[in-house]
Parts: sequence; structure tokens; C-alpha cells
Amino acid sequence: MEISSHYVSPPHRCSYLNDQTAMLEYVDCSQLTAQEYGYLLEQGWRRFGKSLFRPRCPFCTSCWSLRVIVENFNMDRSQRRNVRDNEDRVRLQIGTPSVSSQKLHLHDAFHSHQSEQVGWPKFPPKDVESYQSSFVNNPIPTEEWCYYDQEKLIGVGYVDVIPQGLSAIYFFHDPDYRDWGLGTWNVLKVIEEAKRRQLPFVYLGYYVSGCRSLEYKGKFRPNEVLDPAGLWKSLELAG
Repeated sequence: MEISSHYVSPPHRCSYLNDQTAMLEYVDCSQLTAQEYGYLLEQGWRRFGKSLFRPRCPFCTSCWSLRVIVENFNMDRSQRRNVRDNEDRVRLQIGTPSVSSQKLHLHDAFHSHQSEQVGWPKFPPKDVESYQSSFVNNPIPTEEWCYYDQEKLIGVGYVDVIPQGLSAIYFFHDPDYRDWGLGTWNVLKVIEEAKRRQLPFVYLGYYVSGCRSLEYKGKFRPNEVLDPAGLWKSLELAG
């Protein structure tokens, strides 16, 4: 791994828990192998573009990395219903990350909806350069998962491939399809693909108790979270 910068952000209002103050440790890397990133994931780091980050909050330890144990994964009733609804109407195409006007529009429409309905911070629209920096120019093997309703692009996800599993980086979808449960469908497909490839884990980023937009990750069971002591244990035991 070649590091170009290493810093900790100033304290700021947490975007997950409004009553908390957040700080993030960042490492910007010009080179990174899948093996190196797999090790860092195990230590609670996450990746976005060429930046690695992890929480370094002064008063809170609520952000726990979560991974699904693929071999023993068992769908609940809601997830089985999601499969019944989507398996014949949503088409998945896995390929190499790229940018297009369709993806730019879909990304901006999703973020605009989340800002209005959920209170996400507002950001300027993505242009080609910023989209490439975030999703296309990756330091390790990354797949682009595109979901279609017939020929219409309705969802895009990005998935890192590491030796011990698949890591879901980010997913966005058409707000007009929010009743289709595409976020859940994407996670179910990643777990299914990890099982097909005989990979042990699917990493879903941070689980935060009390944050509705992140608590859903705990419904993919069995799972493990990285507790503040640096130990992987089942969410039920950690909680």
C-alpha cells in the first residue's frame, strides 16, 4: 500500500446520529492490493474511491462494521417475499465500472430524494470526473452491478472483490422504484453470488443502532459485527 496522505477530520455533527459528534480518520492511497484491503476491512476500515476511512469519534462507538456469514445465511419472511417479487422482474448485469449519463441521472435523482425524504446532506450533482473518482477509478478489483426493469436502468451497485468475500461499497436506485425493495434485493444478490463463488463473507459497511437507514443491515443473518474491542462477534451478543 502506498499512502499519499493520512489525517483525521475536524469534529462535526454526525450524519447517522444527530446528537453525536463525529470524527473520521482518513488514509488516501495511490496503490492498494485486494489482500491489503481485505486485512484493513477486518480492522474496521472502509473504502470509497481511493480513500480509506474509519470512525475516530470522541464520545461514541456506535459504528460497527458488519459482515454476513454466507454459508449459514437464512432469509427471513420479508426477504423471501422480496425474492418472490423481484426474481422474475429485475435483471442483473455485472460488469466493469463505467460512467454514463444514465448513471449520473440515477445517482442524482436518488440523492435528491434521500435529501428531501430522509434528511441526507445535499451535495452538488455528480459530473463525469467526480463519478469516475468515486466509482470507476478503483485501486482494487471492483464490479459494477446494474439492475434493469426490462431495458430501463433502475439501480447501480459497486462491489469490491477481496480474498475472503465481497464488500458492498454503495448502491443507489430510481426513487420511483422505492416500493420494489431494491436495496434489500441488491444485498441478497451479493450474498447469493458470494455463495456461488464459495466466499465466506459479505461486508455491508457500518451498522449503527438508532440509525434507520443503517439498521436494516442487521436483518441479514447470521452476521457478525466488529465491536469496540476489535473482536468479531454476533450482533445479538454484541448488542
